[in-house]
Amino acid sequence: MNSEQHESGWFVSSYSGGNNNNCVEIRFTGHSAEVRDTKNRAAGTLAFERGQWNSFVRTLPDNMA
Repeated sequence: MNSEQHESGWFVSSYSGGNNNNCVEIRFTGHSAEVRDTKNRAAGTLAFERGQWNSFVRTLPDNMA
């Protein structure tokens, strides 16, 4: 997976469709994965335990993971 690196470890997958901000950003911190909306970063984040995040990613089709 290619990614575009942002401040403080946030990144956007190359699968996000370019620079139109219609995607989410993620960063990994310690034992968690944090997700936020690129259109409204100030709205906060969702945090998932790394095991939960890994389980979620394994369920994605091969062309999305």
